[in-house]
Amino acid sequence: MSYLTNPFAVPTPPGAEPTGAAAPVQTQPAQRQPSAIAPDHDGDDSSSEPGPAARAPRQHREQQHSPGALPTQASAPDATGHPGETPNAAAPEEAAETPESPGVPEGSETGAEPDSVAGAGEAEAEANPPAIPLTAPRDGVPEVVQEEHALMAAAQALRAGTGPLAVDAERASGYRYGQRAYLVQLRREGAGTWLIDPVGCPDLSPISEATADVEWILHAATQDLPCLREVGMVPHSLFDTELGARLAGLPRVGLAAVIEHYLGYSLAKEHSAVDWSTRPLPEPWLRYATLDVELLAELREATREDLARQGKLEWALEEFAALTHFSGPPVRVDPWRRTSGLHKMRSRRAIAVIRELWYARDDIARQRDISPGRILPDATLLAIGQATPSTPEQLTKVSTQKAVRRHQREWLAAVQRAAELPEEQLPVTSLPSDGPPPQRAWADRDPIAAARLTQARAELMQFAEDRHVPVENLLTPDLLRRVLWNPPGTDEAVIDTALQAGGARAWQRGIAAPIIARACRDHA
Repeated sequence: MSYLTNPFAVPTPPGAEPTGAAAPVQTQPAQRQPSAIAPDHDGDDSSSEPGPAARAPRQHREQQHSPGALPTQASAPDATGHPGETPNAAAPEEAAETPESPGVPEGSETGAEPDSVAGAGEAEAEANPPAIPLTAPRDGVPEVVQEEHALMAAAQALRAGTGPLAVDAERASGYRYGQRAYLVQLRREGAGTWLIDPVGCPDLSPISEATADVEWILHAATQDLPCLREVGMVPHSLFDTELGARLAGLPRVGLAAVIEHYLGYSLAKEHSAVDWSTRPLPEPWLRYATLDVELLAELREATREDLARQGKLEWALEEFAALTHFSGPPVRVDPWRRTSGLHKMRSRRAIAVIRELWYARDDIARQRDISPGRILPDATLLAIGQATPSTPEQLTKVSTQKAVRRHQREWLAAVQRAAELPEEQLPVTSLPSDGPPPQRAWADRDPIAAARLTQARAELMQFAEDRHVPVENLLTPDLLRRVLWNPPGTDEAVIDTALQAGGARAWQRGIAAPIIARACRDHA
């Protein structure tokens, strides 16, 4: 595959004289030809207060990369959610209504900039040159592994490689029921990139066994680890570039933003929300999937250097070690309570109707392997629950959606089951909480506890601001409230024990325990 743009060449800085012909791009011929299969995701692009890394010029490309070639892959360190997205298209039967795209505001006319402003802009542009588009993998797009013999060849190649293993997975969030992987991308120095189809190869444990002593590199690991575990891939050590960037204080931590910040390349994300269960996967999707792991090794090295420079590397290594045990979020009690608009149902009987409709929709979605929201959106469930129809005619007056007519027997049966429930079997309006009351009620319920919380939060926020790290990464808000509402004592060691029982890591306890103990002593 030829490059549309050379993604690995370093542009001549503005004002600099060219020194001669650029070195040729160092590429290896693709050993596997393109096939037709393809990708989905990226870390959540959330924000935090920008730190030194966020404000520093993009120098890693110029300092670390030789012209025309990527740097050598770094060796493994000495130690250590895809949220469903709105799909691009839907079958007419299951498609839910989607809001119109927000309009693009018209640009306003501006006059010429003052010389001082223009000069500042030129200086900034020179310090931060435009990102280089990354349009094609250096080795081309590999053939997708779909059979057992090819999987064993991939395992052998990856075992013989060197350095850490870049890992990514693509799911069909918003299209299919569940969060299974539909494509797994792997890259390791000396082994190249491998795209594996978990539908054709549902057991990827040979890959896990071949790389058992190898550090994995993932971006937003909590999104991919559960679906990778389902296919037999479990890491023994890992480096999460999304979490690392968050701890380093970057204001945006999506994969494209972090690659641009540290390495100076722009990575297109136009295929992040496609239906990865599609077969065959189109070649542009496969190219996108290949590029998702193309620079993870270089990104890991740059992120690690930044964390070490800020004195945060040990924090990150503790977090990464904890992630190796992550198997997914805890199972929710009464998952139907997440139905949008449930608060509008005032009576226990009305809530029971929504519960029965939710489980009916979930059963249909599971049987057809379709995302529940594509069967019926929550708004339609709510409308049926409010109308409580008892006949097909009454049901069609609520909604004319095809899925309402197609599965009318299930919807009417759900409404009927709720109507026949004895009073003592109706769900409660809300589940009892095992934690402290909402923060807004603290001042009335326990003013001293409220004062403890105010003081501790202020100190933690100041620490977070000074060290350029999101305050929620220092300690989860829920654990902070639990300890401060009913503190086990005022001694720092006792507070440390309570934080450890709540899941706080050693580095978090070292920061939070003295702050919490002081607040408890000041407001005993």
